[in-house]
Amino acid sequence: MKIKTVEFIRSAPNWAVLPKDRKAEIAFAGRSNVGKSSLLNALIGRKNLARTSSTPGKTQALNYYLVNGSAGFYLVDLPGFGYAKVSKKQRAEWQRLIGRYVTEREELRIIFHLIDSRHEPTRLDDELIEILRGSPVPRVILLTKSDKLPKNQQRIRVAQVQKHLAGVGVEVPVVLTSAEKKTGMDEVWKWVETLL
Repeated sequence: MKIKTVEFIRSAPNWAVLPKDRKAEIAFAGRSNVGKSSLLNALIGRKNLARTSSTPGKTQALNYYLVNGSAGFYLVDLPGFGYAKVSKKQRAEWQRLIGRYVTEREELRIIFHLIDSRHEPTRLDDELIEILRGSPVPRVILLTKSDKLPKNQQRIRVAQVQKHLAGVGVEVPVVLTSAEKKTGMDEVWKWVETLL
């Protein structure tokens, strides 16, 4: 995939302000602190387009990034689940918005669900798995921060996650990634190109 331009278009806190230009959308979902912003920056080869933060849960709306201008598509960064210091009411609203987005958004082509490779899937990961279960579009699990694991542990973690998914009746591809080492980026782009 040749990336010519990428620009931040808008932050959409509710359904009414989602773009209406019918461009294809590629979504990235995961709990707070999983490394979504770092992965997006690594994918597009920019340092600071998606804002990374030491405070988890900074993404509080659907953030739209337009790739390759008017003939291109959107990368969509969904709000992180979990650590954000927000009210239960706000968190419930995010969950409703994400649930509606992944089940009803016609422009959506694929959802990348990010899980931290250093840990087994958490309760929050399972919540997101349940929300995404209702989506009609393909899903791929991206195991982030794989550079923090020894090589043999990486293979073990992929097998553990596949077993965990099978245990909840989900069968989707699992890809090891590292924003730091750019591991898995080509595979992510292959999925994007296939589904655009």
